[in-house]
Formats: sequence, C-alpha cells, structure tokens
Amino acid sequence: MELLSNLGLGLEVAMTWANLLYCLGGVALGTLIGVLPGIGPVATISMLLPLTFKLEPTSALIMLAGIYYGAQYGGSTSAILVNLPGEASSVVTCLDGYAMARDGRAGHALAVAAIGSFVAGCVATLALAAFAPPLAALAFKFGAAEYFSLMVLGLVAAVVLAQGSLVKAVAMIVLGVLLGLVGMDTTTGDQRYTFGLPELSDGIGFVVVGMGLFGFAEIIANLERVGARDVLKQKLGSLLPPREDMRRAWKAIARGTGVGSILGVLPGGGAVLGSFASYMLEKRIAADPSRFGKGAIEGVAGPESANNAGAQTSFIPMLTLGIPPNAVMALMVGAMTIHGIQPGPQVMTTQPALFWGMVVSMWIGNLFLVILNLPMIGLWVRLLSVPYRYLYPTILLFCVIGIYSLQSSIVDVMLAAGFGLLGYLFIKLECEPAPLLLGFVLGPMLEDNFRRALTIARGDPTVFVTRPLSASLLALALVLLLIVVAPAVRRVRETAFRES
Repeated sequence: MELLSNLGLGLEVAMTWANLLYCLGGVALGTLIGVLPGIGPVATISMLLPLTFKLEPTSALIMLAGIYYGAQYGGSTSAILVNLPGEASSVVTCLDGYAMARDGRAGHALAVAAIGSFVAGCVATLALAAFAPPLAALAFKFGAAEYFSLMVLGLVAAVVLAQGSLVKAVAMIVLGVLLGLVGMDTTTGDQRYTFGLPELSDGIGFVVVGMGLFGFAEIIANLERVGARDVLKQKLGSLLPPREDMRRAWKAIARGTGVGSILGVLPGGGAVLGSFASYMLEKRIAADPSRFGKGAIEGVAGPESANNAGAQTSFIPMLTLGIPPNAVMALMVGAMTIHGIQPGPQVMTTQPALFWGMVVSMWIGNLFLVILNLPMIGLWVRLLSVPYRYLYPTILLFCVIGIYSLQSSIVDVMLAAGFGLLGYLFIKLECEPAPLLLGFVLGPMLEDNFRRALTIARGDPTVFVTRPLSASLLALALVLLLIVVAPAVRRVRETAFRES
C-alpha cells in the first residue's frame, strides 16, 4: 500500500503541465542526440546543466533523465539505418539491425527496437520503484566507514568495467580524485592545489570539467572523424513485424530486460554493459548462431531492451546511495548538487515529491518515446544527412554561454577549454574520461567519510576492517581487483577495446 501511495504522489507531481512539457522536451532532445552520431547524452547533459539552474529541481531532473533514456531509443535509429551507432550502447545493434535494413526489413527492426525499449523501460522503472526504498533503508544503517568502503568499491568497479588498459583506467580515477580535492580544505581552511589562483579557491566547477571533457573534446574529435553518412536509400517497409519475428523477439526482449536491469546497477555498467551482454547471451543460446550478423531479430530486440533497462536501473545506486554508477549519473549528481540537494538515501525521505515524481515520469517518458519514434522515423532519416560541421558551431556557442552564465567568469570558460584539449588528448591516448569524472565526484566524499570515520574511531585505522559491513565491501573491492589483474582477463579487456 505504501508503494501505491508513493506512486500516487509521483503521478501527481509528474502530471503537472510543466513537468509533462519538460519530460517531453527531454525525451525528444534525447532521441535527437541519440540519432545524430557523435554527440551523446553525456556531452548534452553537460551542456544543459547550467541552463537547469533556474528550473525547479524536479523539472530539471525529469528533463535530464529523459535525455539519458531517450538517447538509448534514438541510438538504435542511426545504428539500423546508417550502420553508425548514435550511442555506445547501440554498437551491437548495428550488427543485425543494418543487415535487416539492407534486406528491406528496416521497418521491422525499428519497430522491434521501439517495442523492446518501451517494455524494458517500463519494467526497469517498476524495479526502481520496488527496490529503491529497501535499499535506501539499508543505506541509513551506513556509517562513515561503510560509506568510505562503498565509495572505494565504486571506484574499483569503475576501473574493472572500464575499457582498455587497466593502468590507464586507474590513472584516470586517481587524476579525477586529485582534481576533486582542488580548493579549500574543509577541515583546516588551507588552500590545496590552487597554485595561488584565487579563482580556484572554491574548487573546479563540476560543469567546467564535464563540459570540457565531454562537450568540447567530443566536438574536436568529431570534426576529424565524422564525414558523409551513407543513409539507407531503400524504403523502410512495413512497421508491423511478421509473426515469426515477434515470436523470436519477445523472448529476447524478456531476457534483455532482465540482463540490462541487473547490470545497470553496477558501477561502470549502465546501458552499454547490458547491451553487449544481452547480444552475447542471445547468440550463445540460439539454435543457429550463424544467423547473427546477418539480420537476426534477436540481435536487435535483446540489446535494445537491455540498454533501456540498464539506463533506468542505473538511477538506483545514484538516488539511494549517492554513488553514480556511470558518467551520466555523475552528471545527475552534479545537477542535484547545483540545486542544493545532497544525493543519498535521505532524498527519498526529505524530497519524496522529487524522487517519486522522477520515477513516474520515466513511465510517461517511455510512452512519449514510442509516440515520437515510430511516426517520426522519416524526420530522423533526413536529420541523419545533416553534416556535422553545420551543427558544431551552435553546440559550441551553447557550451560557452552555459559555462559563463554560472558565475560570469571568463576563467571558467578558459578552464573548460583546457579540459576540452585534455579530453581530446585522452581520446588520442585511448584513455576513457568517464572514470575521471567518477573520481572527481566521489573524491571529496571519499576524503570526507575517511576523515569522519577516523575522527569517530579516535584515529584507529582498523575501523574500516573491524566493522563487518565495511570489511565486506573492502573485501569485495579486493576480489574485483584480483580478478581484473589476472592476465587472461586483461587480454580480453584490451582485445575488446581495440575491436570496439
């Protein structure tokens, strides 16, 4: 009964005209940036963070959340029609989706992707509503030591699940933590890592780092690699899949929803990990694996369901524990901080309208996405032919305006440009910037909980291993590190990164 009353509160909040419009705007923009390869939700949310400062917190978070899960829908369109994924989570959709399009079944592929995404999104949102309250109740039993160990586990898991070199992933985490510590020491009042610059006394702004690494850097990188796109010239065909395709697809949708819902909660997981795992599962259990890569409907239905389910359930650790499992959730933490909301279990009790309004808005957003995607496929096809060089000046202008509007500081703009060049260097060196952003967000909280735990324990460092829950979390982090250090695992990671 309590769940129903909470959902009723959320429905009341989400159904206001303002929140409906922000939800619709978010999912429409998310679909657009998902369709257009080379932009992505991380860069888009980074750009829009300053603009949400004047919005109500609930409306701002509903819109930003809509951008994230809307991008999962849009990414499948370009993957199927152009063989170019608009989102990383749609990479595997290219394999069978584009093959179906060349075979004259583009309409079937797009329809199954939309249906799978809708079903998975609704089920995963239900999981969020059901599991978030008990997890938040458990989090209230955490002390400073447990929170420190949980954040260590989150950072280790981000390293484990990052692509490519293990050393580079660790370096990104460490650099992110160090950048998060720039500014005034909250305990002693001393200046740290400011190099005598008064503009850094309050630390580096979250928006500056996010927009530089993911906005400016992506613009620079896309200018050199995005050229003409081979948009499918054939007719899309019927949007109603034949009975045999639906018979194969619904089972893949169910499996993909389950896989994505589980993996979305993991640090570093989100939508990307679920889509790859779902594709491998479908291929492994198929009676004829040779069909995959040649237009197997399960190769579209499973991954597209998994990436949407993962996008929704990745909100669980962010909202209940204050731990962002991926770069987008780190940006959501930044958005909440901008509005003076401390992410964590207290959000559900102190801001119930915000929490449940967001949850219910996800159901509404998924319905909006089905209405937007299928009837507007013709428009998305035309947009895919727009050269990127016509888009980037507008994107860059909005970035600069957004950064400057926060504190009217030209120094922030220059810092963002510097981080943009750094992000471009990371791309060239094949270093993922997402772990850096997670380290930047979690670093100050890690330090704060470490100090509080030692203060409470009167300087006894064994407090982290004598408290059972804290010790269990640290042990799990150690196990993950030992697994990823294994030579066989490292070879698989680096091979997968090169192939992607």
